[in-house]
Amino acid sequence: MKLDANSGFIADADAGSLPPAVSTVTVIQPQRGWRAVDARELWLYHELLFFLIWRDIKVRYKQTVIGAAWAILQPVCTMVIFSVIFGSFAKIPSDGVPYPVFVYAGLLPWLFFANAVSQSSQSLVAQSQLLTKVYFPRLFIPASSIGVGLVDFSLSFCVYLGLMVWFAHLPGLSVLLLPGLLFLTVLTALGVGIFLASITVTYRDFRIVVPFMVQVWMYLSPVVYSVTIVPEQYRWIMALNPMTGIIGGFRSALLNQPVDWNALGISTIISSTLLIIGVANFRRTERRFADIV
Repeated sequence: MKLDANSGFIADADAGSLPPAVSTVTVIQPQRGWRAVDARELWLYHELLFFLIWRDIKVRYKQTVIGAAWAILQPVCTMVIFSVIFGSFAKIPSDGVPYPVFVYAGLLPWLFFANAVSQSSQSLVAQSQLLTKVYFPRLFIPASSIGVGLVDFSLSFCVYLGLMVWFAHLPGLSVLLLPGLLFLTVLTALGVGIFLASITVTYRDFRIVVPFMVQVWMYLSPVVYSVTIVPEQYRWIMALNPMTGIIGGFRSALLNQPVDWNALGISTIISSTLLIIGVANFRRTERRFADIV
């Protein structure tokens, strides 16, 4: 060993005694075909999901005239209009309960589902700058839109509690089913919202299709009417709509009525299938988001 006067480093006098340098080349290639959801990655970034939800809540209610009251005015105004048109004029049966209570019990899950699907379907396009600047699980963007809807649901549910007291129609022990029904509604909205979000990125005209689809979906769901007015031989067709069993379950839990377990079971199967299809399509097209958004 000797000291090099120019560099100041110690060098080996016999360079041939050093082992040959080994170079390592890392090749990064995109995955092909199906890519499963990385649960470990989702958990690693779970705090980001809460941040996105909190950010969307502040954006929605910051510098607004009505603010959080909109989450109360929307279901209340809709309930009043439906009660006058369908309850008073059309005389639609309400299963022996006051029509305002009946229709509000259906509006609770429906408005949450409709708003969550509408917002999550547009979320990727609205967050295009975020998609192209930093990496994080893209599933968090539509999921955060659904998380914001839970805040609106909580506010509108408080109004429903007052409505039940006003009409003296309190629920029974079946109200304990509400957490499971709400979770099923979240799964349904998440599956449909994720699927539509991945399509809207590629086909921008779906921004016009989604509101029309949601409007038609409402009339195909028992929001303003009961399933009992549908002939029994056709009810299995309605059961293919996952919101049929969910809305019926909410009414059974809140109005202390018998639960249609068959319809609820079909809704659970279809909702789970929609979630799998939505996530699969999202993961398949996710690699192109940053390029086409």
